[in-house]
Amino acid sequence: MTDLHKEQHNTGRVNWLRAAVLGANDGVVSVSSVVVGVAAARGVTASTILLAGVAALVAGATSMAAGEYVSVQSQADTENADLAKEARELHDQPERELQELADIYVSRGVEPALALQVAQQLTAADALGAHAREELGITEQLRAQPFQAALASAAAFVAGGIIPVLGAVFLPQSIVSLGVTVITLLTLTVLGALAAHAGGASRVKGAVRVTVWGAVAMALSALIGSLFGVKT
Repeated sequence: MTDLHKEQHNTGRVNWLRAAVLGANDGVVSVSSVVVGVAAARGVTASTILLAGVAALVAGATSMAAGEYVSVQSQADTENADLAKEARELHDQPERELQELADIYVSRGVEPALALQVAQQLTAADALGAHAREELGITEQLRAQPFQAALASAAAFVAGGIIPVLGAVFLPQSIVSLGVTVITLLTLTVLGALAAHAGGASRVKGAVRVTVWGAVAMALSALIGSLFGVKT
């Protein structure tokens, strides 16, 4: 009996990895921007800074979860609609669908006779699964999972956003703005490297990419704050 070796590929992580990276980065940057802006304003108390940070944390996590769920659910709905259409076609026109599957393999360089034989065997085993993979590009590993994406996004936002909140709690109020900014940039560097490593990409490029865009986002937030009279 053949011992099947199941390999692990980075693409199997793409659903939760994308949501987690987006959530963590957004959590760090957005909550840090709120904390830095409020801390830089004149006459604010430590409790006000903390309240603003916690409010941004809760609101952001909820918003990320809802937005990610709606987005990924839309993708799932599209996939389900395509699968339902394919199932109807397999029921109504099985011979045409068989030839269509064979033609796909021929276009990839398989001999016509062998392509038809492969298509017949795959159709007998799992016709819809074969067409989902080869015709629609849908696999179980890459299927849209709304709840998983929403939970990963919200949890990652909280994990990232709690860092500037803790900075606001433990740092002296006089250096909260500078301290949280430094902590945020360091955190973004680490997050970028970890995300790239998990996805099998260059850690240096990932760290630089996330840190630069995070710094740009914080700079824009500081600029907007200054336009409304917040001294940063």
